[in-house]
Amino acid sequence: MRRLTALACLAFASSASLATDYSLPATPSTVAWGYYSGMAKPVLTVRSGDTVRMQTLSTCGSPERLIARGVKAEQIPPYTQAIYEQVKDKGPGGHILTGPVAIAEAEPGDVLEVQILKVELDADFACNGFGVGKGFLPMDYPYSGSKIIPLDRKKMIGHFGPGIEIPLRPFFGSMGVAPAGGKIDSAPPFVHAGNLDNKELVEGTTLYIPVAAKGALFEAGDGHAAQGNGEVDITALETYLTGTFRFIVHKDRRLVWPRAETPTHYISMGFSKDLKEATELALKDMIAFLVQEKHLSRDDAYMLASVAVDMEITQLVDGNVGVHAMCPKKIFITKN
Repeated sequence: MRRLTALACLAFASSASLATDYSLPATPSTVAWGYYSGMAKPVLTVRSGDTVRMQTLSTCGSPERLIARGVKAEQIPPYTQAIYEQVKDKGPGGHILTGPVAIAEAEPGDVLEVQILKVELDADFACNGFGVGKGFLPMDYPYSGSKIIPLDRKKMIGHFGPGIEIPLRPFFGSMGVAPAGGKIDSAPPFVHAGNLDNKELVEGTTLYIPVAAKGALFEAGDGHAAQGNGEVDITALETYLTGTFRFIVHKDRRLVWPRAETPTHYISMGFSKDLKEATELALKDMIAFLVQEKHLSRDDAYMLASVAVDMEITQLVDGNVGVHAMCPKKIFITKN
């Protein structure tokens, strides 16, 4: 048994040493504007274990719009203009996502592990805004509003207004894979992950997504410098991010919904147009996790969820609302 374990470790180390690092800039030919699609042609193909550094745009709008709102031209990342001028295939959603990246080994039924190795802020500003008929309180705000928030990248603070400073915890609002069929809206999160808007998915965390299309076809974007649970006006501190991701394909795992893991918590997720149903889905998947991975009985898993797991509203504004269940790792004092 020890010999087999040592050989397995040696094989893993050898495989890791062969992994390749890639860089994927945001250009008119490397973005998908507003959709995930199982029919999309990958802009980059990598192998399991490889790392990709992906540059992404914000959802704050064109350079002309940003300048009109008070952003200095030199503050706007230079690749923005060409993308707004040259990309014609847009919608049905509004997110400008970088990708898709194909992972060669990924097949429908597999699980894609996305290790979020690094998240870099690429601009000194963020935006926030709400629009007519959007957000969680559309009848209370039957008009549009917007705001530019200066970011201090050294102190990691957002200057929201006089006397109000927001600690920055940058993360990608959208990270997902393609559905089995054609183009779908980038806005509602679902089994493909996508527009999760989960503020826990910062640098150092891992996302697990069920694969539905050959190659998985991973995309990322919708950069957030910070966000509150709920994202109630429909936007966060929207900004430009570059993310470094390591992709690992699991052939021996099966998932129904995306899951995640932070240094301190296990996370399950649920998405639906109905908040109660989304909560039920997240809770049921947490129970499944506790049964499958921690070897609890179904009854004990339900009870543990009640006494130790936090049910959090992820977001309330993306068509499908999101709920995530957070189980603290520190409660497990022995390894299974």
